[in-house]
Amino acid sequence: MSTILSVRDLTLRFHTFDGVVHALNGISFDVQAGETLAIVGESGSGKSVTMMSLLHLLPMPPARIARGEALFYTNGTPTDLLKMSRADMHRVRGAQIGYIFQDALSALNPVMTVGRQIGESLVMHLGMDAETARKRAIDLLDDVGIPGARARYRNYPHQFSGGMRQRAMIAIAIACNPRMVIADEPTTALDVTVQAQIVELAKRIQRERGMTVVWITHDLGVVAGIADRVLVMYAGCPVEIAPVDDLYDHPQHPYTRGLLSALPRLDDRSRRDLASIQGAPPDMMASPRHCQFAWRCPYVFDRCWKAVPPYYPAGKGHATQCFYDLENGRPRTDA
Repeated sequence: MSTILSVRDLTLRFHTFDGVVHALNGISFDVQAGETLAIVGESGSGKSVTMMSLLHLLPMPPARIARGEALFYTNGTPTDLLKMSRADMHRVRGAQIGYIFQDALSALNPVMTVGRQIGESLVMHLGMDAETARKRAIDLLDDVGIPGARARYRNYPHQFSGGMRQRAMIAIAIACNPRMVIADEPTTALDVTVQAQIVELAKRIQRERGMTVVWITHDLGVVAGIADRVLVMYAGCPVEIAPVDDLYDHPQHPYTRGLLSALPRLDDRSRRDLASIQGAPPDMMASPRHCQFAWRCPYVFDRCWKAVPPYYPAGKGHATQCFYDLENGRPRTDA
C-alpha cells in the first residue's frame, strides 16, 4: 500500500493565561491508502487535537504548532497540510479529507436543514447546481440508512435522533467521495445498539468506496473489529503503534497493557475484578523531560526519569516508546 499521510514530529502548544499547555509532543505516524488506522487513548491524550491540527480546525491562537510536518500525498506528490493557506485548506477539507465530528448535535447547524448542509459541500467542491445537489443529498441520506430520505431532507437537526444525526454527519463527510475520512469518536453518547450500527455503516462505506479511515476512539472493543493498525497515545505522546492483532496479542508498552487489562472479557470466568491504571495523567503544563507514563508505570526504573524514550522495534510494523522490554521482562540493553 502507498502512504497517503505522513506526520513527523508534530508538536503543538496551547498558550493560555495560566501558562503553556504541551498538548502534542513529537507525534509521528503514517497512514496507508485504504487502511483503517485507529488512534486510542484516554481523554486528554491528544487524539482529537492531533487530527484537528492537521486540518487547521483549532483556534490559533491559543493553539500554536511549534514544529513538524504533515505530508498529504496526491498522485505521489506530497503537500504539507501544516503550511497550507486558509484558502487552500478550504479546498482540501470535505473534498479530499472528510471529518466526522464526535458531537453531531453541536457540529450540525441548527438553523439549516440537514439536506442543505449535505448539499453545501457538493455545490462548493463539485460545482453542482442546486437541484443536482438536492438529489445527490437525498441519495446520500438513503445510503447512510436514513429512512424516508426524501422527506427527511427538509428536516432540521433537532428533528433527528442521536443515531440519525451521526448518520447525517457521515453523509456530509463522504459527500464528495474524499480519499480519507477522519472519524472523531463517532459513537460517543450513543447506545450500544446504535454504536454497532454506526460501526457497521462505516465499515461498509469504506469497503464500497475504498476510503482511508482514521478512527479516533477510547473504546478498544470497537478498535478490535474495525482497525488494521492502532496508534496508542498518552499525554500527547505516541507510545505504541502496531497491527491490531499484534497489539492485542503482544502489547509492548505498560500503558497499552493496562488499557487491555481493563477490558471485560466474555471468555473470562474467573470473576476477577477488572484491572485499573493507578494514578493520574501528568501535568501538561510541564515540558516532557522523561517518560510521561513513569508516575503510573509498574515497571519504572531510574532511566525512565532521565529521558524521553525513543521508538524501539517490537516486531513487524510494531514499535513502542518504552525503555522496559515487556517481552523479555527486563530493561532494554541499550538503555
